[in-house]
Amino acid sequence: MTLTCLYRAQAQLLSAAFILLPTIAQGRPVVDFEHDQWDMDNAVVVEHLGRSSLAGNALMKNVEFTDGVIEVDIAVSGARSYPGIVFRVQPGQSNYERFYVRPHRAGLYPDALQYVPAVNGVAGWQLYHGEGFTAGAILPRDEWIHLRMEIRGSQARVFLNGADKPALVIHELKHGESKGSIGLMGPRDGTAYFSNFRYEMTDQLEFPDPPETVTPPGTLTDWEISRPFPTNQVDRSAYPHFFSIFHAGWRTVEAEASGLVNVSKYVEQPAREPQCILARTVVRCDRKQDAHLLFGYSDDVTVFLNGKPIFSGISGYKSRDPSFVGVVGLFDMVHLPLEKGLNEIFLMVSDVFGGWGFMCRTDPPLDRPIKQHELLTKVWETPAEFDVPESVLYDPQRDILYVSSFNRVNPANAGKGYISRMTLDGRIEQLRWITGLDGPCGMGIHENQLYVVECTGNLVEIDIDAGKIAQRYPTQNTRFLNDLTIAESGAIYISNTAGAPVDNDVLRFSDGQWETWPGGRELHRVNGLFIHDGKLIVGNTDDGLIKLIDLEDGRLSELACLGAGLLDGIRVDNEGNYLVSHWEGEVYRISPSGEVVEILDTSAAGLNPADFEFVKSKNLLVIPTFLGNRVVAYRLSSAK
Repeated sequence: MTLTCLYRAQAQLLSAAFILLPTIAQGRPVVDFEHDQWDMDNAVVVEHLGRSSLAGNALMKNVEFTDGVIEVDIAVSGARSYPGIVFRVQPGQSNYERFYVRPHRAGLYPDALQYVPAVNGVAGWQLYHGEGFTAGAILPRDEWIHLRMEIRGSQARVFLNGADKPALVIHELKHGESKGSIGLMGPRDGTAYFSNFRYEMTDQLEFPDPPETVTPPGTLTDWEISRPFPTNQVDRSAYPHFFSIFHAGWRTVEAEASGLVNVSKYVEQPAREPQCILARTVVRCDRKQDAHLLFGYSDDVTVFLNGKPIFSGISGYKSRDPSFVGVVGLFDMVHLPLEKGLNEIFLMVSDVFGGWGFMCRTDPPLDRPIKQHELLTKVWETPAEFDVPESVLYDPQRDILYVSSFNRVNPANAGKGYISRMTLDGRIEQLRWITGLDGPCGMGIHENQLYVVECTGNLVEIDIDAGKIAQRYPTQNTRFLNDLTIAESGAIYISNTAGAPVDNDVLRFSDGQWETWPGGRELHRVNGLFIHDGKLIVGNTDDGLIKLIDLEDGRLSELACLGAGLLDGIRVDNEGNYLVSHWEGEVYRISPSGEVVEILDTSAAGLNPADFEFVKSKNLLVIPTFLGNRVVAYRLSSAK
């Protein structure tokens, strides 16, 4: 991308292209703008106010500027324009430092002077403002104004018309101690001109120490952000589908000390049309509590808490009135009704112009999640020979593992699902032991019979000894049969995972009869199920809560929240802790009192921990990886 294209995208109202100038050491004669040391781009040399002047953009050739002084005279008409100096322009001309003036705001607003870093082609002036970035100034019209920039390391300062006191002090250049060419950026429409450009490279400048950078309490600094998506292809009113979340190309980023995440540092905009990224972070609470989220963004945002939208706003340039600039700060606030456990704060942030970013802070400050990945040690991993493995079940009588291969992500594979047999040391004994299943998911054993649900609406009974399907029990009016668990009485509880609210999220099959289980009426988008100690443990994806329902009296209690995501596998370890998987990539250990610890994260590896098994006699966690087409086993250590 050329500097001309970048300037047009950033200024929008200027017809000139972007040009940078060569360097001239202080004390040397002013460089003639028509000299061949300049690399000009849509620039013109003209007479203005009695001088040979440049209108447009120019960059100096063969200059590697790090520290020193850059000086130039500038004349402005007072009309809207953004002329100024660029320096440390790096190869490719997408990353550089920039200082410019706003003549049309001089004497009216405290931002007539602006420093901004250009990152991956985006000059994020909406992201950087206030002390260290902007300042007010008087800029006389149709007169030559002398600009002097002094630069050393990651600091800089600007002087106007020979003043002893700097008009703008830049405490932190956002590209750090970089180096590159220098030059000028301005319009070619007669609103601004440059003359008497010169420079000197020196490391003898002295600067006082910058103010200490302190991150305010409650600032959310740890984020994951996605790849970009065209904004017009994103439904910003709804939390994304779980496949969209999984394929979002997440990367971990850390906010600047102020809390700002400059998205352009991590994501290059692939096209001129507006783009949108997803951003997420997780906070931890030891009880239900209320908090506030203070935030800023550029240019549009939707905020979700645990998968539910809580705010949408537009804050782009001129989006609210003709003088609205849309700078980013903690100018908005929403209420956060937080659950005990983990709570996901999720943003959709789209950009049009002027910088792509966001910042968030909570009041009161909230804790980060606890992670103890060292509790798991990988024992074995199969080759990727399964077709979308969804569930693993241990058969203690035969000391064998069963693996259901869903194999129905593509509807053309209807009826091609199967169940495999595996040994506890990871050997696939029989890949297609039971075939002809239509999207098999959760499994359970009762009285020597293996039961498996087909997502399309059947409970399938399999004779284990004969190794064949004995019978199918069809349901009616179900959306997606998912998991099952079997009580000692033989009653089978099955989750019916539906996108929209239904009144049969949990079904019970007993004595050959189906019924909607009354205890499931307070649930929605149920996925994982497990029975332990007389209670049905439910992964309620709708609100992210692990819920416990007494099988005798139907009383419901809440254990902990895991934020947004598909709550898939559920088991209990040898110490009475609950093990729960997020299909999108995490496995958690939850104490009986509700303390949540993340023990595994496979999202970076592109593996989905689906409906896993825990073999208590071996302390072995056996995980089907769904889209990873393999099964992986981990040894679980005692809680610390």
